[in-house]
Amino acid sequence: MFLNVLWFWAYLGWRRSQHPFVTSLAGTLACYVVMAWTVVYIRELRHMLPFTILVLPLAVAELEGVVMRRIVLALAVIVGSVTLGAQAPTAPGQSGYLLPPKEIVDILDAAPPPIVELSPARAVVVLLERASMPTIAELSQPMHRLAGVRINPKTNGQHRSGASVYPRYRSLTMKVVADGSERKVTLPPSPVLAWIGFSPDGKRFAFTQHRDNGIELWIGDSTTGQAKSVTTAPLNAALGTPCEWVGDGGSLLCEFVPASRGAAPSAGVPTGPNIQEHRGGIAPVRTYQDLLASAHDEALFDYYGTSQLAFVDAASGQRTAVGTPAVFATAAPSPDGQFILVRRVRRPYSWLVPYNNFPASVEVWDRNGAQAKLVAQLPVADTVPNGGVLPGPRSFQWQPLAPATVVWAEALDNGDPKAKVPHRDRVMTMSAPFTAAPSEMARTEYRYGGVSWTDSGVALLTENDRTRRWTRTWVVDKPGATPRKLWDRSQEDSYGNPGAPQRRERASGVSTIRQSGNSIFLAGVGAAPEGARPFIDRLDLTTLKTERMFQTTGRSYETVLGVLSPDGSTILTRYESRTDPPNVYVRDLKAGTRRALTSYADPAPQLKGIQKQLVTYKRNDGVELSATIITPPGWTPAQGPLPTLLWAYPREFTDPANAGQVTGSADRYTSIGGASHLLFLTQGYAIIDDPTMPIVGPGETANDTYIQQLVASAQAAVDRAVSLGVTDRNRVVTGGHSYGGFMTANLLAHSDIFRAGLARSGAYNRTLTPFGFQNEQRTFWEVPQIYSAMSPFNFAHKVNEPILLIHGEADDNSGTFPIQSERFYMALKGHGATVRYVTLPFEAHGYAARESILHTVAEMLNWANEFAKNAKPRTTTTSQQQ
Repeated sequence: MFLNVLWFWAYLGWRRSQHPFVTSLAGTLACYVVMAWTVVYIRELRHMLPFTILVLPLAVAELEGVVMRRIVLALAVIVGSVTLGAQAPTAPGQSGYLLPPKEIVDILDAAPPPIVELSPARAVVVLLERASMPTIAELSQPMHRLAGVRINPKTNGQHRSGASVYPRYRSLTMKVVADGSERKVTLPPSPVLAWIGFSPDGKRFAFTQHRDNGIELWIGDSTTGQAKSVTTAPLNAALGTPCEWVGDGGSLLCEFVPASRGAAPSAGVPTGPNIQEHRGGIAPVRTYQDLLASAHDEALFDYYGTSQLAFVDAASGQRTAVGTPAVFATAAPSPDGQFILVRRVRRPYSWLVPYNNFPASVEVWDRNGAQAKLVAQLPVADTVPNGGVLPGPRSFQWQPLAPATVVWAEALDNGDPKAKVPHRDRVMTMSAPFTAAPSEMARTEYRYGGVSWTDSGVALLTENDRTRRWTRTWVVDKPGATPRKLWDRSQEDSYGNPGAPQRRERASGVSTIRQSGNSIFLAGVGAAPEGARPFIDRLDLTTLKTERMFQTTGRSYETVLGVLSPDGSTILTRYESRTDPPNVYVRDLKAGTRRALTSYADPAPQLKGIQKQLVTYKRNDGVELSATIITPPGWTPAQGPLPTLLWAYPREFTDPANAGQVTGSADRYTSIGGASHLLFLTQGYAIIDDPTMPIVGPGETANDTYIQQLVASAQAAVDRAVSLGVTDRNRVVTGGHSYGGFMTANLLAHSDIFRAGLARSGAYNRTLTPFGFQNEQRTFWEVPQIYSAMSPFNFAHKVNEPILLIHGEADDNSGTFPIQSERFYMALKGHGATVRYVTLPFEAHGYAARESILHTVAEMLNWANEFAKNAKPRTTTTSQQQ
């Protein structure tokens, strides 16, 4: 506006000169054009409107003739319209999505590497290709937020903004493992594919195609890649996966929209208030989002959640209805295909918990839909104590090797983790024809964690102790045999993690642990002080000894995707290095050879030349810490220290020895997706990536000194980066997402280490999550001082560094309601802080739309550039302030 005023006075002086050209129409317009283009050049187009209002009346008054006046007035209208429609990306409160620099846009728009799925027969892999990001138009589709799920009423499937929604694929390619040959799968026009599943024998595959008005089922041949739609009725995917393969793959069990369903319930005029009531009894419930809030919501949930089960013949597509429509939380066919284990949601519904905690009937149906056995009647799970489980039966599944045997766990401590009992749970089984009483398979001292069976029927039973963060796994060779202890270790001990058993898909969506002779295969990350080195081991079930078959070596990172040969000598891996993007390989361990199955090019060549360094250091209390420090392309220490972004996420530990373990690797390719902090590398920033920020304390006491430990960890990380000559201490920004956003706000409130903060989708007032958060099991009323001390909202008056708050307007994460950022912004603003508050329409806890992601990155960069990278040095160093 200052330039506008200068131009205005210059214009008046020019007019007074009375030069013939100056007083002409051409001179007047030339003056105006020069002024306009100057303003545009300095990116201040929005300020032309005041100038237009001031100058044009004078111009009109000095021009002779009605025609000339009309010409100038028409120009005024045009310029005014352009002015009002112009956008100023950096103006607070201005509408419109921002764009980051072009190199960042190019990285984010590049097609991501496909997701790789290995068929049960191990003969082919399917490459699932997807777009880099959906559009905001896709996210703005209609949405009902009901009972913890997000439903698109147009498709009767899950909405794109839901946290648990399947990715959307646009291409499927079958790759033959033996020779690497490819065949494209026949797809419908404009494919929008979601769930995909192979038949247990691997001969067929199925997927869902999302259309504007419903969801179709397609079935294809794994040998030819030919696929076709087999249903005319729309599937119901509102509550999750709509289909499961039955038996060996001759048919599928699917959930369909009932044919007799009418129009959706209309809201109408309220007939009264919405009321909730509780008549005593302790009922602590954590905070959830997208819950039912009215009788109309309940009617909508019934309408969209109700399904008709039906068997679909894989060859002909013929449908055979099973039973009557209901709201099914799960519907799983038995391994022999003769029964269905259903969890049928029942009323009364709760307005405090998601639908999977609603009352339910767990039943076994026969193929005609008749009830063969009522296994359990489950109450609403709104009285479960923190860290506890439902009293009575829970965790229902089929035993994968038996024709039809149901397995479940039952609490022996009434679900209360504080109860003193010799055994917390027992594992029960019941087999067809379900007329005999259930039998007890095992009892666990700790809380039941799950059971899996190997191909020969050996069971691996896991139990967990929450208090010590401990886990034990037992080998049960056969029913009634004395369990043998396989693993007994801390859940926090990454160095001692034995890896996960490799699995084989079986009939009806269940799986077993792949077995060769008397051995099984374990694949893991291989965390180690020098950095993670993925591996695969062979475990002998008789001796319980392991043999290392393969482990990543050198400056690379190679994870095991699956075992290809019966003896485990041929494996499928995903290889990457600092400079090589991830690709899939077939590795022959006997021959010592490796063959590429894919050859995807580098999707982010803009990052070639970055340097990574895994560093270790100590906190002031002696706790070992680590971080990966990354410098931008072409940087050398001779160029001097850099502006730096520290991006982190705190985690709780009971043992300081485990808190400092190194779980990352500096030898991985720098993969970027979404609004990644790593994009700062393109703009001359160094990154302190994922520095360990452990909050350590025995039992449930870690958070008692949360602030002190958090600040000490951040200070140690910055000090280490400064000591390496990488980081300019006066230009360090901190940031994080979710609990990392919470961390960011606390670091600015309780330290002066950073020049600015980037806090995304955080929770800043812990009294709004009074029954626990993260790993905190104690309630607000038990430890109000801890909740208060950990809430940056309570210390808004101490935040004296600029902070950027970003939040999805449709956040679906427990605890991080958008009101958290809204109220924190008001508190900061009220105390004079420098703060910017950005909300992203239609976005959930994780941001998805292209427009939102690009805008988020632009906001973060603008904030960091203004308040750190281009900021003047502070007169007092951080070390002096501490």
